[in-house]
Amino acid sequence: MSILAIYGSSRENGNSEKLADWVLEGTEHTAIHLRKKTILPIADKRHEEGGFQPVEDDFHSVIDAFLKADTVVFSTPLYWYGMSGSMKDFFDRWSQALRDETLSFKESVKGKKAYVVIAGGDSPKIKALPLIQQFQYIFDFVGMEFCGYIIGEANAPGDMEKDKKAAAEAGVMNEQIKHMNR
Repeated sequence: MSILAIYGSSRENGNSEKLADWVLEGTEHTAIHLRKKTILPIADKRHEEGGFQPVEDDFHSVIDAFLKADTVVFSTPLYWYGMSGSMKDFFDRWSQALRDETLSFKESVKGKKAYVVIAGGDSPKIKALPLIQQFQYIFDFVGMEFCGYIIGEANAPGDMEKDKKAAAEAGVMNEQIKHMNR
C-alpha cells in the first residue's frame, strides 16, 4: 500500500504541514508540496466541442502520483475559511482529469483512502467544518473513502506545538494509517 501526502500550504514548515508530518511520522510515503509545483487554472470547456485544452504545467506529474497512491493525506491551512488556493487549483483540475480518457480517473480513484489535515486560527475547529464537508462531497463524488480528519488550532509559525489535542489526534490517525497500510 502506498501513501501520498499532498501539502497545500504556501509556507514552508507551516502549521498544517507540521500536523500532517505528525500524522505521517514513521510511515513510508511520498510528499508533494503544491507550493513547489505550477498548477495553472483552466477555462471550463467541459460542455464545449473539443473540451479542455492541454495545459503545460505540473498537474500531470501530481495527478500521476495521486493515481498511484492507495492512501492520500490532504494537508491545507484554513485560508479565508477554505482550502489554500494551490489545493483548490489542484481539485479544479480534476474536472479536466475526469474527461481525460487515458486516465480512467473515476475508476482509478474509487476506493482510495483519504485523510484531511487542516490548521488555522480564528476558531478553526468550528469554522473549518464547512471545508471538511467540501472534502467529503469531493470524495463522495469520485468514490474515495473519507477515513478521517484533524483540525488543529494554530496561526503564527510554531503555534501547532501548542494544540495538544490535535497532536494526540495526529498520533491516533498515525496508528490508523500504519495499521491499514501493513
